[in-house]
Amino acid sequence: MAEGEIAPSFGTVLKDGFKPANVYVANNIAFFDDVQAFFRERSAAEKRYSAELSAIAKKYYDKKAKKSTSLSVGDTPTMTPGSLESASMTTWSTILTKLELVASEHDRLANEFVTKIAEPIKEVAIKLDAQRKRQVEYAEKLEKEKEAQYAALQKVKTKYDSVCQDVESKRKKSESAFDKAKAQSSFQHQLQEMNNMKNTYLIAINVTNKQKEKHYHEFLPEVMDNLQDLAEFRTMKLNGFWSEATQLEFSMLQNCSGEVDHMAKEIVRNEPQLDSMMYMQHNTGAFQEPPDKVFEPSPVWHDDDSMVTDEPAKIYLRNVLNKSKGQLGELRREVDKKRREVETTKRAKQRVLEGTEQTQDEFLVLTQLFLQQEDLHQVDRKRLTAEVETSTITSAVGDVTLGAKSHNFKSQTFKIPTNCDLCGERIWGLSAKGFDCRDCGYTCHSKCEMKVPAECPGELNKEERKKYKQERQELANTLLKPSTSSSHVNEMPDLTRSNTVSSVRSGYAASAQRSISGPISPGDDAPPDVPNTRPPAASPEPSSVPRKNRILAPPPPAFMSEVPGSASNGGGHQEQKAKMLYTFEAGGEGELSVLEGRELVVLEPDTGSGWTRVRAGYKEGNVPTSYVEILPPTTPTALVPQHTGQSGRPPSTYSNSGSSIAASTKKKGPAVAPRRGAKKLQYVEALYDYQAGSDTEHSMTVGERFVLIKEDQGDGWAEVEKGGVTKSVPANYVQTV
Repeated sequence: MAEGEIAPSFGTVLKDGFKPANVYVANNIAFFDDVQAFFRERSAAEKRYSAELSAIAKKYYDKKAKKSTSLSVGDTPTMTPGSLESASMTTWSTILTKLELVASEHDRLANEFVTKIAEPIKEVAIKLDAQRKRQVEYAEKLEKEKEAQYAALQKVKTKYDSVCQDVESKRKKSESAFDKAKAQSSFQHQLQEMNNMKNTYLIAINVTNKQKEKHYHEFLPEVMDNLQDLAEFRTMKLNGFWSEATQLEFSMLQNCSGEVDHMAKEIVRNEPQLDSMMYMQHNTGAFQEPPDKVFEPSPVWHDDDSMVTDEPAKIYLRNVLNKSKGQLGELRREVDKKRREVETTKRAKQRVLEGTEQTQDEFLVLTQLFLQQEDLHQVDRKRLTAEVETSTITSAVGDVTLGAKSHNFKSQTFKIPTNCDLCGERIWGLSAKGFDCRDCGYTCHSKCEMKVPAECPGELNKEERKKYKQERQELANTLLKPSTSSSHVNEMPDLTRSNTVSSVRSGYAASAQRSISGPISPGDDAPPDVPNTRPPAASPEPSSVPRKNRILAPPPPAFMSEVPGSASNGGGHQEQKAKMLYTFEAGGEGELSVLEGRELVVLEPDTGSGWTRVRAGYKEGNVPTSYVEILPPTTPTALVPQHTGQSGRPPSTYSNSGSSIAASTKKKGPAVAPRRGAKKLQYVEALYDYQAGSDTEHSMTVGERFVLIKEDQGDGWAEVEKGGVTKSVPANYVQTV
């Protein structure tokens, strides 16, 4: 090969021909077994020859000893010659000695063929095959990562199709829904979700294409080149063993120096690259790179491949771009650092292959290079993803992160009820992950993080956080309530702040009423038989109240003030009351299950959809207007206990116990307590003394425990079991333990 000419490599010529190349290299490594078996057989033959020569020498030494005297001096000498021998015997002794030396030389050669040739060949073959297997495992890993990228793209495509199907379903539903405004609002929200999913799909396509290009033009070629290095390194080691065997032959067989010299010259001519060149010349075939992925419209939502750039989409894209840009600089520096390490190790490997570096172990260098390349590929893949995301978004909407004030979000698991400041829904539970801003206290679901506008006001104190929290929750509530105006059917919800009281949105009606109606007077008297069970008043924000002190139903009458909104409260506005004519079971989202005879508060009257929005206790939802009877206005009065003759217990929220009504209107067997061990039981503990008012109720004392059978269904009562008997108790008199 001409000096300075760059030799072709497996990676540049064979492209994706890893499997046949691996078989080729494996076969060449397996050839080491034949070579070392050859030298072992040569060793055995030399051993046999040496033994035969020694036996011959010993045989004739014995014969010489018997005949030496007679051959030297005759059979009957007059004077014993002693140790003297004739010249012929001396010469003969020299010949026999030489034969023994020749035998020992063959024995030495036999031993060296095993110790210096066969055993080292076996060890090198094992190491080479181990290196080859590492390359095979990594090539399989690269292939799995490529297929995983394709599978991830297909998942995004499937999700996009599903979202498109949901949009189509929402659109059809909006055409036939009773509440056109609500259905249209749901359709618009779903449309935004589809646009975001489409953008995600387009980004994933670009990422997949770039990862595919990286796979076929850098990652896989490097692994192919590693295979070529192993093949050429095998040839170099094989030449070394052959050369050493030849030197052993030279030391013993000087009379065959011509033939041995010819073998040595032939070995020198066997350059490591010649085998590789031969293989490549006979294995080069047509290579066609897989085509780039393109946007595929959903079967139910026909669209083009242009990015969605409306304002909600820009918010999503801005957050994606902000994350990608934040990672890009560090990833680029990391890639440059690791690439320099790889280049340094490659130069060391080249010196080892050329034989100019004798201090480093060649297998350690190959292992180090393999590990560094693997690390480089991992980081480079992340960098490529961030670059493609950044370029894709900036080419569509420009650098929308300029001037944006992104929130300093931190992942959180909310252990107390907290509302999302974007969608207004609850974030609660060990599995309900979310985020909060370290600076301004903005909270959101994990799913809402990328939809939050970059409008952080900066670091706020406690009072400012509280103020901004209330404004954000009011804004989120306006998004949750669809517009009732027919002129806004095809528009997005009006994003204006309302004067909704966010502090009573936690779902704890009794606590909210106590908070609004004012603080509890220290002079109020507790029930005589419940001296220290007075629950503290709730703070405006649910998150600041310990879970133990949250009570779902109203407390004892001594702690109750006037109903919010009554004249005594200074409200000036009386809530419109209604009564359920029939029992209604919720059958869809936003509907509320209510029992017959239950009193309600009308939140939004029927606007022609056939539904009325009401509140029953602390729950809100829609019920059919035909199921509701609007009650005439009445003068508000303070809440009084249900059983006036029993001053030692607080009243329940309503006088019509669900269990009592069920017992009086229709016969129904009591609920059966769950079998012990069938599932984990949930217990409740009595907060106050309670005397049963009927056979369907349990009596309680403070601290008494029951097995919870059914939680409050909105009627103020819970079903519990004790002693194998299931009855009802006021839900606000017990707490979960």
